[in-house]
Amino acid sequence: MDRISELSDELLVKILSVVPTKVAVSTSILSKRWEFLWMWVPKLEYNDVNDITDTNGSESSLQRYRDFINKNLPLHRAPIIESLCLRFRSASFRPEDINLWVGIAVSRCVRELSICYLPYNDEPGVALPSSLHTCKSLVTLKIEGMEIIVDVPGTGCLPCLKTLELRNVAYSSEDSLGLLLSCCPVLEDLFIERVEGDNVKALVVVVPSLQRLSLYTEDSCSSDGYVIDTPSLKYFELLDHRDSFSYSIKHMPNLEEAYISILKDLDEFLEAITSVKRLILKVLTNNDEEAMYPAGIVFDQLEHLELCIFNDYWSKLIVRLLNDSPKLRVLSLSVDGCFEAYEWLSNERSPVAKCLLKSLETFEFTGYEGRPEERGFVSFIFKHARRLKSTSILRSSLVQCSVMDVTFVLLSKNYVFN
Repeated sequence: MDRISELSDELLVKILSVVPTKVAVSTSILSKRWEFLWMWVPKLEYNDVNDITDTNGSESSLQRYRDFINKNLPLHRAPIIESLCLRFRSASFRPEDINLWVGIAVSRCVRELSICYLPYNDEPGVALPSSLHTCKSLVTLKIEGMEIIVDVPGTGCLPCLKTLELRNVAYSSEDSLGLLLSCCPVLEDLFIERVEGDNVKALVVVVPSLQRLSLYTEDSCSSDGYVIDTPSLKYFELLDHRDSFSYSIKHMPNLEEAYISILKDLDEFLEAITSVKRLILKVLTNNDEEAMYPAGIVFDQLEHLELCIFNDYWSKLIVRLLNDSPKLRVLSLSVDGCFEAYEWLSNERSPVAKCLLKSLETFEFTGYEGRPEERGFVSFIFKHARRLKSTSILRSSLVQCSVMDVTFVLLSKNYVFN
């Protein structure tokens, strides 16, 4: 303890910054020097699950914790709050409380703000203070919980905001999300998770500066779809298993990686991402026509393809993708469906995909059942993939996870098939 006491207050505050706020506060009992030292810590986290020692979360303990925050947060001495995390599940913490605490953080030039409020009650939510939407210091904003309503004033401006996460929130109107995004001229990373009742029909994302976009939509959400215009995007993730929705997606010329899991037809999605280098594609439709995409689309930069198909006509799609991906080096195929419409394998006059002849190095097949058609498909890959270096075949199981079933090893020109 004596050696620690020799350290400067500045260094001690840095040490307290890397421990949970609860631990930092507990040091106040060590001595008079430590009594208020924690109040200079620029990183704060208040969590009613982790910080309340009463495992039953009694009303009295929750009230004491609420009073503690109300008393100490306004007196916090750090001139700049680097990060503030508020995570509450108890209805004892009201949206009005969070509103007040956020306002205090904004007045201290908060840079990272994370709010999670999940009380699971039916009371109406409360909008966050308008000052939040004009915070010049804010770089990261994360909000979660239907009790928090996104309501953006017309004068909103977040000039430094680069990361924005909106998980299961509600919006005051159909235009609230678009208005919020228009306030963020340098936004780079956007994550949106939607649930039923969020007051939004069509999701409109028009952000020229955006580099990462992740969209998760609950099946019960409105059938209206997307308008996406993000020319600087490098990463795109879309998870949407609704039966129907509309969409308008502009081309993404700088896209490097994409993950798409949908029930819808693929055409306009794939047209927008032809510059992608790494693609993870999950196709869940049972209609062979919807599993396809228009002719003329070429993925001239695609090097890594992970294809997960729950479709009986998957062979048609994989052949199209092979033909349209001349630089493909890695193909990882996961199938849950039967082989159908397999005429292309027996047609020797069909041209062989360029990637098989010149670039494919790795081939993985999960969902292998040993049917003659599957063996024919694997043999076709082996016959024509001249640069193949490694291949693995994994068997599917209804009882357990996929396990190693067959391994192919390529040594020079020799194939071993077990």
